[in-house]
Amino acid sequence: MSEESKFNFSEEEEKKKVNVEQSKEEIKKEAQGLAASVSKFLKELLDFRDDTDREATITAIKADISFKGATAWILVCSIFVASIGLNANSTAVVIGAMLISPLMGPILGVGLSIAINDIDTLKRSLVNLAIMIGLSLITAFLFFWLFPLSEETSELLGRTRPDIRDVLIAFFGGLALIIARTKKGTIASVIFGVAIATALMPPLCTAGYGLAEGNLLYFGGAMYLFTINTIFIALATFLVLKLLRFPMLRYANSQKRRFISRIATALAVVVMIPAIWTFINVLTESRYQRDYNNFIKNEVESNENLWLQRHSMNMDTQTISLYFNGELNDATISDLENELEDYENIQYFKLNISGNKNRSSDKILELYDKATIEIEQKDYVINGLREEIETLKNNVVSLNDQLEDKAKKANVVLYSSLAKDAKIKFSDLTYFGMAKMLESTDFIKVDTVDVVSVKWNTKLKDSVKTKREDELKTWLKTVLKTDKLKLLKEK
Repeated sequence: MSEESKFNFSEEEEKKKVNVEQSKEEIKKEAQGLAASVSKFLKELLDFRDDTDREATITAIKADISFKGATAWILVCSIFVASIGLNANSTAVVIGAMLISPLMGPILGVGLSIAINDIDTLKRSLVNLAIMIGLSLITAFLFFWLFPLSEETSELLGRTRPDIRDVLIAFFGGLALIIARTKKGTIASVIFGVAIATALMPPLCTAGYGLAEGNLLYFGGAMYLFTINTIFIALATFLVLKLLRFPMLRYANSQKRRFISRIATALAVVVMIPAIWTFINVLTESRYQRDYNNFIKNEVESNENLWLQRHSMNMDTQTISLYFNGELNDATISDLENELEDYENIQYFKLNISGNKNRSSDKILELYDKATIEIEQKDYVINGLREEIETLKNNVVSLNDQLEDKAKKANVVLYSSLAKDAKIKFSDLTYFGMAKMLESTDFIKVDTVDVVSVKWNTKLKDSVKTKREDELKTWLKTVLKTDKLKLLKEK
């Protein structure tokens, strides 16, 4: 075979390699183009810096700082409405109060003043914030003093202890608020206030309730929640304004400018440090609470052999207390302790278990089942006896009717009818007996004699008894149609 007849694949392989490389390059360029397009789209979608009106934002925030005149009255009315909602445990009413609340001004002023280095606006914001707090507390105090709660509601108790959700509501609500404030154009200012009112109004009302009831724990917890929310809203305002590069206020005196800048920086640090510390603490506590709730739900309440009466968790001493109805054995206690180790955040907590020896759930259930069975059996027996008694009554009545019919046909007086008539005619009778007796005087001829035995009321005199006996004997001879009748007296 010649060399020309042999196949040569080298050129074809080279072409394939070149085509593959070209395809890779094209795919890479398309991917880069797609990534660039997506990046551009997201940038245009999420970038709000070009839509910012800095001068109008600063002017609007400064204008809303003051609390006087109509603004003060609107705040008073909204606090009253929110307090009514908390009193009635109505979420809808509380939300309605948020829609008319003008709480955002001073807090936005604090964040703005720190961000742009404006010490005068900071002073005015803090003064008006103090006025806002005082006016709100007085209003809530007066309401709950005049209209005390009959019982503490869930809407009220939910504002006495902060958790991670409250912190997130305050921070993201503040972000939404300041982003809306910086936007060009107009958005109804009442919408701006909803985000802040969500985080601030209920705690202030709850603090007023604590003052009215003299409950310092409620007052302290609500004011702590209010302070946390205020800090995070101001922090969100500060961060957004810094991100948007709002112009710093310039002072003619460079020494004063540096002094003010240092104060603003110090305040920013003071705001951020407790905010971060609070966020970490609340986040940690929320994790503890989540694992604790899951442990109670999955390991304790799901066990049908355990009857949990109450439970509690102490964060300070790191203990979980469980109180059961009924005594728990060592194996059950050991199982609960082992199951606690499966929950990361509370695995090192100490488990305190208390049982009530006098009230065993198993024993109570056993006694209950036994009593239920006995009652059902007794009811069954009673119903059966009632049916039998009713049947016997019917039989007696039927037999009596049959006897009376036969007696009438045979012209014979039936005892039952005779006894009833005798008692009706002679009410003093206490005993009535009747029988047929055979007798003979010549011991050849036998006669049948009706013998009646009676007993009279002991209160009757002998003379009256004798008279009654004569009357009874006469009456019986007439009824029985016989002259042969013997009347015997029972003692």
